[in-house]
Amino acid sequence: SADKAVDLMKVLGNRDRMMLLCEISQGEKCVGELEDSLDIHQPTLSQQLTVLRKKKLVKTRREGKQIYYSGANPVAMSVMNLLYQNYCK
Repeated sequence: SADKAVDLMKVLGNRDRMMLLCEISQGEKCVGELEDSLDIHQPTLSQQLTVLRKKKLVKTRREGKQIYYSGANPVAMSVMNLLYQNYCK
């Protein structure tokens, strides 16, 4: 629905969240990988990943002390793949 599209666009209106989703759309990533590749520091990273989890755009998997993030919404990941190809590289 249009409301779901608007909600996704609101989430993508934040640069950090958009870049996180761009990275995650390319495959599962742990927090350290996201921090290194995007140069987003831990407090901001955690805050934005929490927003993405609450919106059900990403899901988590724990392996030991590491938490891995992957896409949880196929439609959002399709949008992110398109954005990645055109803007996030």
